[in-house]
Amino acid sequence: MSMSVGGGKKGPLVDMNVTPLIDVLLVLLIIFMVITPLTPRGLDALVPQPTPKNQHDTPDPSRTIVVSIEQGGGLKINQDPVTLAALGPRLEDIFKTRNEHIIFVKGDPDVAFGDVARVIDIAKGAGIDKIGLITKAIEEGS
Repeated sequence: MSMSVGGGKKGPLVDMNVTPLIDVLLVLLIIFMVITPLTPRGLDALVPQPTPKNQHDTPDPSRTIVVSIEQGGGLKINQDPVTLAALGPRLEDIFKTRNEHIIFVKGDPDVAFGDVARVIDIAKGAGIDKIGLITKAIEEGS
């Protein structure tokens, strides 16, 4: 703030210098413009699309791979039991002859998210491109 002293009847005149405030504002603006593109993105989610009404062919269930995680820590690939250590090599064997590398992960509602994340990480390490999550619909009233 600057103050100019006048010799009149009105007393001292106070005039605020806003130049440093504008400088700080512009520096903050530049910082936010630089940081914004660097913010981490979340996971890309695949949302199931409804089938067109004129298309009646059903998907081949043998082509769909679902990894189920049970509450006790058990894993299944399409109802075939598998251990956590054998999950990666088993997925590599399944997908070495397929063009589309897509799986779905279905977890029990009481399973910790860390277990689901571990299965997703193993699937990514096995070369799976797209991973979908199957969730149980919440019934109303419960």
